[in-house]
Amino acid sequence: MIKSILCAAALVATFTTGALAGNSQGGKVTLVYDHPLPNVPGKSVRGVLVEYAPGGTSPAHTHAKSAFIYATVLEGAIRSKVNDGPVKTYRAGENWSEFPGDHHAVSENASATEPARLLAVFVVDTAEKELTTFERQ
Repeated sequence: MIKSILCAAALVATFTTGALAGNSQGGKVTLVYDHPLPNVPGKSVRGVLVEYAPGGTSPAHTHAKSAFIYATVLEGAIRSKVNDGPVKTYRAGENWSEFPGDHHAVSENASATEPARLLAVFVVDTAEKELTTFERQ
């Protein structure tokens, strides 16, 4: 089931242009999938495509308190640090999870010359409006 949802969200991200959700320091964020879970009342699955220009970064951030996130690198390489864990570099096809309340301290393109893209799939309370809260710089 989860694999089917991820594949569908990836296809949507590849073949359509969603509504622009925001931009940040070289990162373009697009909501590409939003659907209530029929067997889990009050929860939805949302797919978010994050595209980084070469050298692009996102400020430190947290996500909605109800959000469980599964992120997959679609292209290039992404450098990421969640909570007190180490900074890790994920390449195309690799993934990680973020749990409710996690702090995402680093999220950036690992390359200064090539673009990078990731698909973040959120399982979140349907009523949540803001998926990401950026820290002030």
